[in-house]
Amino acid sequence: MGVRLAGTLDPGTARNGTEGPVRWTCALVNNMPDAAFGATERQFVGLLDAGSGCETVVLTRHTMAGVPRGERIRARIAAEYRPLEDIFSDPPDLLVVTGSNPIESRIEDEPYWSDLCGLLRWGSENVPAMVLSCLSAHAALAVFDGVERTTLPVKCTGVFTQEAHRTHPLAAGFDGPVVLPHSRLNAVPVEAVAAAGYAVALQSEEVGWSVVTRTVGRSEVVLVQGHPEYDPSSLVREYRRDVRRYAGHECDELPCLPRDCVAGRDWDGLRRLHERVVGGERDPALVAAFPFDEVGARAPWPWRGAALRLYANLLDTIPNRLSGTIQKRSA
Repeated sequence: MGVRLAGTLDPGTARNGTEGPVRWTCALVNNMPDAAFGATERQFVGLLDAGSGCETVVLTRHTMAGVPRGERIRARIAAEYRPLEDIFSDPPDLLVVTGSNPIESRIEDEPYWSDLCGLLRWGSENVPAMVLSCLSAHAALAVFDGVERTTLPVKCTGVFTQEAHRTHPLAAGFDGPVVLPHSRLNAVPVEAVAAAGYAVALQSEEVGWSVVTRTVGRSEVVLVQGHPEYDPSSLVREYRRDVRRYAGHECDELPCLPRDCVAGRDWDGLRRLHERVVGGERDPALVAAFPFDEVGARAPWPWRGAALRLYANLLDTIPNRLSGTIQKRSA
């Protein structure tokens, strides 16, 4: 059946127009900035839709008021999104909270910090399962465990090999090499996460943990430091944004070239552009002339299978969480 966006179809009607019972509900809190807002929604909805299989899932969409918005996205939120407070009056079976663009060096100084803390604490007592991505994962570690993130010397960005801990339920069925994208300015060491009682499902020897879980209160909390939801061109688009800002003197922080974001001749061309820009040719025209759209359209998607398997495994646990048959891990 798949995901049905709340309010888009009559009750009981799945996305393919067939009738089917609603088995469970999901609330997506999209906190990404305007430039990535639509793509982030599409990516998470796509994974939830694919992972839900024959189940019908009703999805509501929300965002936090503290995230700066332009007129176009504000209008879309007003038309299609529900107030964050609706989550509290009608708790979902699964709560998904995206990352956000970090503005402050201290996560506690972010403008939406109070709302995010309140949502996480409430969710731990009222929602069977939560998926918390990137900045939201780091926020959860601070709120639930007193574990602080640290700022990396350079941005962690690219596609990295993963080790799947195959005894973990979320890593079941992974075959062959696994890779996932990462894109972040901050990190929490895997040792600190393990010491807080989290079980590791996926981690990278190079860039640390990607997916960990722990039962907090009444909720199974899934923290995702990587970005399995990314589409093939996500890293290319992020690099274009960063290199444009640098070349245009909007910021003086050197852009980081994401590892393995493209392949073959496209990688050679992207690397040459990067070397020229960081080597002194800080020319907006040079960046504008590069065919980012064409290169992004050809980018490979080697993590797609792992992302689909991860979300299928995750959503397979929802009926069991609802019936109370999953044994809680030690908090």
